[in-house]
Amino acid sequence: MLPRVGAALGWGALAASSLVIGALLGVARPWPNTLVGAVLAFGAGALISAVSFDLVEEGSRLGDPGAVGIGLAAGALTYFGLDRVIDRPGSSSGGGALALGAFLDGIPEQMVLGIGLASGEGVGVGLLVAIFVSNLPEAIGSATDMRAAGRSKGSIRLLWIAVAVICTLATVGGWAIADTASNNLKAIVDGFAAGALLVMLIDSMIPEATEKFGRKAGLVTVLGFAVAFSLS
Repeated sequence: MLPRVGAALGWGALAASSLVIGALLGVARPWPNTLVGAVLAFGAGALISAVSFDLVEEGSRLGDPGAVGIGLAAGALTYFGLDRVIDRPGSSSGGGALALGAFLDGIPEQMVLGIGLASGEGVGVGLLVAIFVSNLPEAIGSATDMRAAGRSKGSIRLLWIAVAVICTLATVGGWAIADTASNNLKAIVDGFAAGALLVMLIDSMIPEATEKFGRKAGLVTVLGFAVAFSLS
């Protein structure tokens, strides 16, 4: 059992490490909008592939037809509701909204990784790549905003280390429930992650990529989709 827990921790830490890497890059220097936009576009394409082939398709295979639908609705409404609270008029998140966004999409994503490990199917490489790549722009953008708002580099680093640790533990949580959870519950988790990701993509990630990188963002999004799909 211990080697299997260690594997879940290791893969979860690898996926979440891009949060810390992104935060370190964000406080190290100012990043041009075009570069951040390109990374966002690539990450969006990778996440579209993950939603299609690693989450919804897998959930449909595991559970009843309605289970994925329940998860999709729950994930979409949860992300939508919390995002509205964060972005309410008069609020000043200073990058905190992106940090919370990393929780909202990171935890269910990494639970899916853990469930896959426990089932003996190994790591979904496409999902792993999508998580890693999409975490970078979130962390870079948030750390840059926090630094501009006057937060110290040390506090920013500690925050993102904490986010990464929680996401890593979510992988272990997914591994722990995999043996006892029903297939329908697993399908709901898949659907929840997919629903939250789809709302995040349309409300935030894709519009920001287009704003910062222009019409070329669409081409880079296709590239991200193709890379993630080829690794699935």
